[in-house]
Amino acid sequence: MRLVLAAVALSLSTCLTTPLLAEDVVMPEAASTLSFERVFASPGLDGPAPRQVKLSPDGRYLTLLRNRADDRERYDLWGYDIDTREWRMLVDSEALGSGRELSEDEKMQRERARVGSLKGIISYQWASDGSGVLVPLDGDLFLAKLDGTVTRLTDTEGTELNPKLSSKGGFVSFVRDRRLWVGPVGGEAQPITPAGEAETIRWGEAEFVAQEEMARLQGYWWSPDDSRIVVQRTDEASVGIVTRAAIGAKGTKVFDQRYPAAGTDNAVVELFIMNPDGEEKVRVDLGFDLDIYVARVDWAPDGSAVYVQRQDRAQTKTDVLRVDPATGASTVLFTETAARPDYWVNLSDNYRFLKDGSLLWWSERDGYGHFYLYSSGQWKQLTSGTSPTTSLVGVDEAAGNFTYQATADVLTQQIYRARLDGTGEPELLTDPDFTNGASMDGAGRLLYVTRSNPNQPPQSYLATPDGKRVAWIEENAVTGDHPYAPYLASHTAPEYGTIAAEDGTPLHWMMIKPAIEKGKRYPVFFSHYGGPGPQMVTKGWGGALAQSIVDTGYIYFVLDNRGSANRGVDFEQPLYRAMGGAEVRDQKAGAQFLKSLDFVDPAKVAIYGWSYGGYMTLKQLEADPGLYAAGISGAPVTRWELYDTHYTERYMGDPREVPEAYEKASAIPDATKISDPLLLIHGMADDNVVFENSSELISVLQESNTPFEMMLYPGYTHRVSGEKIGPHVWNSIMRFLKAHEVTPPE
Repeated sequence: MRLVLAAVALSLSTCLTTPLLAEDVVMPEAASTLSFERVFASPGLDGPAPRQVKLSPDGRYLTLLRNRADDRERYDLWGYDIDTREWRMLVDSEALGSGRELSEDEKMQRERARVGSLKGIISYQWASDGSGVLVPLDGDLFLAKLDGTVTRLTDTEGTELNPKLSSKGGFVSFVRDRRLWVGPVGGEAQPITPAGEAETIRWGEAEFVAQEEMARLQGYWWSPDDSRIVVQRTDEASVGIVTRAAIGAKGTKVFDQRYPAAGTDNAVVELFIMNPDGEEKVRVDLGFDLDIYVARVDWAPDGSAVYVQRQDRAQTKTDVLRVDPATGASTVLFTETAARPDYWVNLSDNYRFLKDGSLLWWSERDGYGHFYLYSSGQWKQLTSGTSPTTSLVGVDEAAGNFTYQATADVLTQQIYRARLDGTGEPELLTDPDFTNGASMDGAGRLLYVTRSNPNQPPQSYLATPDGKRVAWIEENAVTGDHPYAPYLASHTAPEYGTIAAEDGTPLHWMMIKPAIEKGKRYPVFFSHYGGPGPQMVTKGWGGALAQSIVDTGYIYFVLDNRGSANRGVDFEQPLYRAMGGAEVRDQKAGAQFLKSLDFVDPAKVAIYGWSYGGYMTLKQLEADPGLYAAGISGAPVTRWELYDTHYTERYMGDPREVPEAYEKASAIPDATKISDPLLLIHGMADDNVVFENSSELISVLQESNTPFEMMLYPGYTHRVSGEKIGPHVWNSIMRFLKAHEVTPPE
């Protein structure tokens, strides 16, 4: 679930990343204690945290959203002139913004995009001619020119959702009142989709599961020449209503939210192709079965076709449809099927339709994620091996190259360049001492690299396509007045190792230790996520939170169980229709390993997790009473029938077909077996893992007279964090551990 990603964001962004410090850094004489209050305060200890890094169409400017030193969650738009190597602020969010409250629709979209806590400018888009940037701010739209002038495009009480400049830059479009609006840039926009339809109809918006689970936030797509638009029509009439009570500090708001829970009906999604004025509308033929997912939509580079990825509800196959824009007629170009019968198809954005009509495509068909070229009905594998590729960075069609990110030695990510014709060996472009990510401009002419390691917070630089650095964007050296510099003396680099799972599979762990005194044994703060997707153990910067926990005298420990990403199909597969099984046993092996170490107090191993990790805490306490000293469960899923279709059914199947799998995976039936100290934490306005997950658990524990403790946060959603709330969460956790004598030695 992308619910897990929110949890990982909570764990990682406030938790861990472990950067290496520059070799020439002079360590302070005395260590400063890293408090939870400082971890969540501004400026952020990781240093500058740029977002939405983009290169202008002409390659002259690099733009990004940069957070403020005095408010780490407020972002402004900055531009970097690549020729002069000068920075300047293009849009000041405080000077331009109105500060008015966002609509509920926009708030929910921001939650889906995992930016619900951010302020100021959240996104932007370059005009195709490089003349300016479209900037949404506080519900309205602005066009910022490079000469410093800013033009307001809308000024309404409503919110302009999903704003875009058309491909050629002639039109601006957005969603308002569930309809798509289009107008010339600087002119008045008009709705181009029908009025007077039922309230369950939405045009131009991605449905809930597309936003939450498919990483598809778009609901309409402009053709390359601005002549046509593909527009999504969503009918939510068949989707069940969940009455969600957003319990706040001074009142409760009740929302009737259309929520497609596992085993219930999804929204009906249709696609229509129309002119910018709404005329000449044709319906896309998506097939007779309405119970499908529209996963991706793309125009061919020359506008001759629309390509739609149609996924079956079981998520065992994805059909790539070729659609005629004039008639809406479709044919199946090819079908991607699951790599094995008891597996699923992982969606990705790692593909590119090329100008010559071929397709660069990512697939796990050989058991690992790799790139293939599809041309004239034939497949050619371009990458191979047991180290999966993880993302497509860019394509330079003129040079015949593509650049991609891949796993190296399990614990790092590196950037490589390879030939589109499959000849030669891939070329490593990044430093193996760091874990790396990257992006490129549309033509593959410039490379933007971000990197970190256990002692260096994230750095970023511009490079030529062969990886040679030409300019730092954020060197982020931990020297001088860097926010983390005062804490270098107590910074501890993590240790890494492996243990064997029950089937012999190596499981990677990471440990950060306080200063160990001979003869003393130390408590362990055992953090986990456990669910499909996020890899927690990496050789990247882990952040300040883990260091703060270590400063209090705990050993910090993380283990990646089977089911996590970047190890191939067979490593992820054990969770298929069996959540709460193999991953719980793998984490148990981690606890047993810890208890065998002579510096660990075997009676003081406490476990912590958020979201799927919160679910894991419950399942671990239920499976092995007495193994753990205490457990902290944050925003847990307790019964999988309460979570959404696309995420849950991908791994667990349809509960109407396999009810026994859901019963076994649930944390509710065995809740009364919990005998170790439990702290339950949940935001009372959570729209992702709805509060009913915890309220049902609370009821079961209370009705059985099973002791537990809880800390609830009125008004907070799935992300319970912030300058004041973050320290409150972690100080509460530490008080809980102290109350149950899970404490460092004297």
